[in-house]
Amino acid sequence: MSDPLFWHRLQFGFTITYHYLFPQLTMGLALLIVVLKAIALRTGRAPWDDAARFWIRIFGVNFALGVVTGIPMEFQFGTNWAEFSRRTGGVIGQTLAMEGIFAFFLESSFLALLVWGERRLGPRRHFLAALALFVGSWLSGYFIVATNAFMQSPVGHEIAADGTFQIARLGAFVFNPWAIVQFLHNQMAAVVTASFVMAAVAAYWTLRGEHAAVARVSLRTGVVAGLAAAMLVAFPTGHHQGRMVAAKQPVTLAAMEGRFESGPRAPLAMIGQPNVAERKLDNPIQLPAVLSWIAYGDFSANVRGLSEFPEEDWPTNIELLYYSFHVMVGLGTLFIAVMAVAALLALRRRLESSRWMLWILVLAFPFPYIANTAGWMTAELGRQPWLVYGLMRTAAGGSPTVHGGSTLFTALGFAGLYLVLGVLFLALVAREVAHGPRRPGAGAHA
Repeated sequence: MSDPLFWHRLQFGFTITYHYLFPQLTMGLALLIVVLKAIALRTGRAPWDDAARFWIRIFGVNFALGVVTGIPMEFQFGTNWAEFSRRTGGVIGQTLAMEGIFAFFLESSFLALLVWGERRLGPRRHFLAALALFVGSWLSGYFIVATNAFMQSPVGHEIAADGTFQIARLGAFVFNPWAIVQFLHNQMAAVVTASFVMAAVAAYWTLRGEHAAVARVSLRTGVVAGLAAAMLVAFPTGHHQGRMVAAKQPVTLAAMEGRFESGPRAPLAMIGQPNVAERKLDNPIQLPAVLSWIAYGDFSANVRGLSEFPEEDWPTNIELLYYSFHVMVGLGTLFIAVMAVAALLALRRRLESSRWMLWILVLAFPFPYIANTAGWMTAELGRQPWLVYGLMRTAAGGSPTVHGGSTLFTALGFAGLYLVLGVLFLALVAREVAHGPRRPGAGAHA
């Protein structure tokens, strides 16, 4: 308990990791629901509308849990990170307020219309409501990512005489290049999650011989969207994100790759164990010169190692950062392979009869959640030891009057509450999957 900062970080890390299990699915589903509704409107085929209706219900359950689990984080800005909030509130408060006032209310209002207003709205306006839900969901994501981007690469601000951060150029802050690249990468990853969930449910129905028409629609939509999104996560969005890290946070890049010494033609580490004590990467399997090209577009480029930077500026947990990054990249590569095989089978009209592939899709849905969690851990561990990169250290942002024991006590309370909420969420989703798609008037819509 002697280090309150450790407990502040642990509690916030736990709550935000748990919370993000829900928004990644809603943001991904928002796009897929628009696709389902657009095809239903264009073709007039009932299975597309039935599939959209089912996934709107899943979206609603997931959205509710996302709201509930997100509320504690708002309070933690004041309780755990009071000094950070005092100094940076004049900047990050702008995007957090925009997220709540514009995006969240847009999303929640049109969700209500989607769930309960289909018969009153009619097909065309119901599609427009789905489109508005998508805009609200992705706007919400952008404002949150823009807030994080300021912490990763601060722009558009000035520091007042009292040490507080103030907005100097709102446009530069909101449209931070880091935010744009990070947002596109993040949203494609969210679509991967939604696609794998959609494909998993459809594969489950197919294996059981249930809801054949809607299962076929959901399965093919999930596979096609999953393959496209998984490829876009890797290139160009992931590639540009890597180059942004190389340009703005070179010490982070070195830690992500377990690179301790500088030099040209830097290899890309596929496998290895960072040995911080001995300043080396143990048992590496590497691709020669590939890191130089990824980081700087030149196979002969020099990539700086950790030895070039002061140790007080190194990420505080190099091992966890290294493994998080490699788990994210490894799973991302696996996602492309899985969806490519599934898409090939679908093209040959053999997907629904390939039980082995259906089982793979059923069992694969948790892995995008793991990859997204590892991705955010990479971003946040890589930013350490800074809260605002290069300007404000994490140690300077805590709440000096909040004891570590108090933070631990509330963290245990959150853990218990989130366990109950998680069980409730799984029960509600399992019930919806068991019921399957329903037509309007069957107890699901007004």
